[in-house]
Amino acid sequence: MLEMQTFSGILVVLVIILIASMFRVLREYERGVIFMLGRFQKVKGPGLIIVIPILQQMVRVDLRTLVMDVPTQDVISRDNVSVQVNAVIYFRVMDPERAIIQVENYLEATSQLSQTTLRSVLGQHELDDMLAERDRLNADIQVILDQQTEAWGVKVANVEIKHVDLNESMVRAIAKQAEAERERRAKVIHAIGEAEAAQKLSEAAKVLATEESAIQLRYLQTLVEIAGDRSSTIVFPLPVDIMKKFGA
Repeated sequence: MLEMQTFSGILVVLVIILIASMFRVLREYERGVIFMLGRFQKVKGPGLIIVIPILQQMVRVDLRTLVMDVPTQDVISRDNVSVQVNAVIYFRVMDPERAIIQVENYLEATSQLSQTTLRSVLGQHELDDMLAERDRLNADIQVILDQQTEAWGVKVANVEIKHVDLNESMVRAIAKQAEAERERRAKVIHAIGEAEAAQKLSEAAKVLATEESAIQLRYLQTLVEIAGDRSSTIVFPLPVDIMKKFGA
């Protein structure tokens, strides 16, 4: 009799545990993919749901935006420069059913796909593009990833290239190139200035040659400029024509 009571007590406890295990609580950002005897049944949640033990199994799926760091990749650019690039991608599950059924592990699959896509896209561009046009490259990578992960129910929202690391010799070469470019621009600007100054002097000479009074006014202006410097010696230019008149 005691053994029957003990067995009944154990059975009651097991039934209570079994009933309690039927109830699951899913948060607002979670969904439960339900399988009935191995076959997909439905997606449940959020809130309180019932899962029949043994007959049903549930797989939780997080619908929040996930941030994944893409490990550093060795990339050879189109102009044969070896660089190390890493990035970060932002994605989320849009369809829990496909994310569980269509791919074994959507997190690992997205990570591997992002690494290969990063190497493939950046390898088609030159180093200058990687350094100066990151926004365009980010958009290109994001579009490719989003198209390929759509079948898994995953939406890639954004891709950001974080670092483009060069070896020390390449950094020195780029610095020399930048310095040479600055010197070239300085020489061009100086040459343009000389050409403009020569043009203006030529125009001024034509005006002074046609107007006799203009040269006299210019002499007086020069005298004022010299006197303004508080110089003890004043050099006053005297036209030769005036000397001829005095001689006459």
